Amino acid sequence: MVEEKYEFTSGAKKNLMITFVVGLVLTALGFLILNMLGGDHGHGAEAAAAHDGHGFAWYKRLFSNLWINNVFFVGLGLIGVFFFAIQYAAQAGWSAGILRIPLSFGNWIIIGMVLMAITFAAAYPSHSLFHWLDSSLYDPASENFDKIIAGKSWYLNKAFYIGRFIVFFGGWWLFFGKLKKLAFKEDLEGGTEIWRKIRSTAAYFLVFFAVSSSMSAWDWIMSIDTHWFSTMFGWYVFASWWVSGLALITFIVIMLKDKGYLSVVNSNHIHDLGKFVFAFSIFWTYIWFSQFLLIYYAGIPEETIYFVERWKNDHYAPVFFINLIVNFFFPFLVLMTRDAKRHTRILKVVCPAIVFGHWLDFYLMVTPGTLQENGGFGLIEVGLLAMYASAFIYVALSNLAKAPLVAKNHPMLKESLHHHI
Repeated sequence: MVEEKYEFTSGAKKNLMITFVVGLVLTALGFLILNMLGGDHGHGAEAAAAHDGHGFAWYKRLFSNLWINNVFFVGLGLIGVFFFAIQYAAQAGWSAGILRIPLSFGNWIIIGMVLMAITFAAAYPSHSLFHWLDSSLYDPASENFDKIIAGKSWYLNKAFYIGRFIVFFGGWWLFFGKLKKLAFKEDLEGGTEIWRKIRSTAAYFLVFFAVSSSMSAWDWIMSIDTHWFSTMFGWYVFASWWVSGLALITFIVIMLKDKGYLSVVNSNHIHDLGKFVFAFSIFWTYIWFSQFLLIYYAGIPEETIYFVERWKNDHYAPVFFINLIVNFFFPFLVLMTRDAKRHTRILKVVCPAIVFGHWLDFYLMVTPGTLQENGGFGLIEVGLLAMYASAFIYVALSNLAKAPLVAKNHPMLKESLHHHI
């Protein structure tokens, strides 16, 4: 077969840069409007959202949105490596021609680490993200003493938190670097020896991923609502990351195919990707409903408060229901038939909607805990999402262009070429 090389054109770069700049302008306008409203107490709910009684709270909204995007896009980068690894560990042949696409997502991991570290450090003095970082909560002599949070101090303390942060990102980056190096080496040498090395490395990564992804969900999101916890939360965050990653992989495969790339991909590969998106949208809903039903049925105040804050609050209730519509009802109904999963025009609509829908899911996980009743959704949220999304795609595509688009020496590439379902 002829070796394919993706060209990251100047036009594509320009479009992503324009999106980034538009996002930056929208974010700046959003904060300008927020501060203007905050300075005038006659603007009702908007003014209340901009002012917290102690001064302008614009920085809290900034940190909250930065954290949402940091966690979401780090998750997409991590899921790209997870998809790559699980295909090798499972000895899958159908996906041999598309593996470079999810692998390119992993290049965001180190960038995401830096952005998360900066955000955490900037938000630390004001405890804008994590209430449990306030040292007075652990002092029995303080009026702020919190017995529940103090009881979790063995796990929720700054030193241990930062240590886990370093271990997570260090492990992910090392595994990604090893898998990437071996994948490119396979292009040069061929055979099955390197494939076996990738497979064993992938298996070790999957074990590390299983533990670290759940713990990072506890650290980065669940600890925001410090009094609340769910034993299903690690699975829930993984499900949201996973279906978002599948949707993004599918979308990029289709777009590259439309531009004349990926000659190894046929309608059967698209069908398989469509089935994954369909199936794991249902899986996410299963986890969502299981977590919700158990808490709703038990009716324990310490547990139900999490959903009450999201379901009964005027700021979050619309997003709460939109989240379910976009992430379950829409893909379930639209992708139910066999033809829909093979129809690229349908997938071009469904996949971006799912990615955005699960970004909303992370918005619901983070914002009510950080901003409480002062939450909002507007130019700031849209602008920062546009900035992060354009930057993530830029990093992925620029790295995709640095190596052959298809792993030409993958031992199962011939099987992928004849894939039929």
